[in-house]
Amino acid sequence: QVRLVESGGGLVQAGGSLRLSCAASGRTFSAYAMGWFRQAPGKEREFVAAINWNDGRYEDYANSVKGRATISKDNAKNTLYLQINSLKPEDTAVYYCAGVPRRGGTYEYWGQGTQVTVSS
Repeated sequence: QVRLVESGGGLVQAGGSLRLSCAASGRTFSAYAMGWFRQAPGKEREFVAAINWNDGRYEDYANSVKGRATISKDNAKNTLYLQINSLKPEDTAVYYCAGVPRRGGTYEYWGQGTQVTVSS
């Protein structure tokens, strides 16, 4: 069974930066793609960024974070990262990492989330 654990959230002032981490564990963890999502209070969960897990050649970002966020990974550590710079109050949300087990599949692995709060 795959387990995803996020960390790195917290309270930060607008204009600041955060680096979120997502550690994946489980017997012989593998994935086709990994991504970050977020959910703000009273809003639906939304896509933030994704990356192809094996070679990292594919990256995708939501328009709301494009140019401010970088998704990366360390396969040796089974860890996914999300660096967000120039944080805005509207980035306040619970951030979740998620995984797609195989090509053509959907996000089946989900973490419990880490809170990011950006103060103005």
